[in-house]
Amino acid sequence: MTTNPDSLIRDDDWSDLTQHRQPELVDDERLHRWRLSRLRGQLEKTGAAMCLLVSPVSLRYAVNYRDYPLFQSHMPQTYLFLSMEGPTVIHGAMGGSSWADDTRAGRPISFFDGAERLGEYAEQLADDVVNYLKEIGTDNRRVAVEYINPSITRAFLSRGLEVIDGVLISEPARVIKSPDEINCIRWAVAVAEHGIARLKQALRPGVSEVKLWGLLNYTNLANNGDWHEGRMLASGPRINPWLQEASPREVQSGDLVGLDTDMVGPRGYFADVSRTFLCGPARPTARQRELYQLAFEEISHNLALIRPGLSLSEFQKRAYVPAEEFHQNAYPCVIHGVGMSDEYPQVKPAFRGENPYDGVIEKDMVICVESYMGAVGEPDGVKLEQQILVTKSGYELLSLSPLEAELMDA
Repeated sequence: MTTNPDSLIRDDDWSDLTQHRQPELVDDERLHRWRLSRLRGQLEKTGAAMCLLVSPVSLRYAVNYRDYPLFQSHMPQTYLFLSMEGPTVIHGAMGGSSWADDTRAGRPISFFDGAERLGEYAEQLADDVVNYLKEIGTDNRRVAVEYINPSITRAFLSRGLEVIDGVLISEPARVIKSPDEINCIRWAVAVAEHGIARLKQALRPGVSEVKLWGLLNYTNLANNGDWHEGRMLASGPRINPWLQEASPREVQSGDLVGLDTDMVGPRGYFADVSRTFLCGPARPTARQRELYQLAFEEISHNLALIRPGLSLSEFQKRAYVPAEEFHQNAYPCVIHGVGMSDEYPQVKPAFRGENPYDGVIEKDMVICVESYMGAVGEPDGVKLEQQILVTKSGYELLSLSPLEAELMDA
């Protein structure tokens, strides 16, 4: 019997999580004030008069602009002027709305819009910046610029502007989360885990990886979420090594199926949860249980280290070290920050060398703790990941999707 495609949507009584529970309360005005205060705090630290923001994540964080984020990420059209006390001015907005104080026409800043005339348009943008500095009444000529082509930097320098890296403002601002942001993240994780539960229900021999992933993507969109950073779901021999995206391969009985949500969910906040399941009716092998137990041990060990004040270098020294057979295929990091995407900080496994920078774990960071166990040349691997909030004495687990009892070593 063929199901009418319209009925798949009309009869859908599961995907909208608000039908089953209500999201945590968020005060939009307070959220906006917090995020602007964080950005302006970083602006003050750098001594810059203003920042030109381009990244879709930065635009969402600064003024809740969410239109065409994937297009914006590789073909930017929209940008924001942000200063300490002047108006937030969004340029080239493609529709919808934002929390910016003013909306103005933009200059072409990508080859798609400017082609060979990019240098000419960069000169016009530089004049716009100079006029904005006059508008806000400052003689400060230091300007932070985020992810823009070199012709813009040259044009700014020709106007006597000092150019610094805008990510020194946009990235550190997002490290510490407010209570409203934490509630946004709680809801994003709940939506992701709602999708994971439905995916697990649909897991059976013969279903394809891409159809399973589609359930997670559909759940995100049904709850007014945004996008996924990848399609991280793999099964059977494709699960090892990790970081292979979903394919048309059909899952078989006895396969391990691993996933990593990497989900920009409702309100633009990130849910980053990994789970590995067994496709029945086959029972797990001894090696599959062993791999799962080792991944669980790594997660548990590293979770126990989390506390405010611990340096990243000390965390790396004390982090779990898997057996050498797992080093080559190990996940690129053992912990990383999250907020509206993967964010600072990141700690790499000690066997891959010294971490590229140091820092300190702080209260109200949101961090993901990672593990992947898969030996070179073997068919199986296990991916697990927990998302946590750093508290004053340790951590609170935000990812609540249960682990697999049948894969835990007896």
